Amino acid sequence: MALSDRDQAILDFERSWWTEPGSKEAAIRDRFQLSPARYYQVLNGLIESADALAYDPLVVRRLRRLRDRRRRARYERRTSGERPLR
Repeated sequence: MALSDRDQAILDFERSWWTEPGSKEAAIRDRFQLSPARYYQVLNGLIESADALAYDPLVVRRLRRLRDRRRRARYERRTSGERPLR
């Protein structure tokens, strides 16, 4: 299944969102008409796609690495007995 225009736009946005003025959350709401929570749900599904990897391998690999680091850190906090951050 090929990437939709929205999927491509999300990957393009992730490539350079920090160059835009304002917060990332505001840009997500303005550009995609999505809440940040929904945007990240879509993004996490998207970066699992082979089509997304073919479209922009650098961005997809970077996002996968960041996600995996966060998961590992959460797991290590849980197994060490630390209280979760809130």
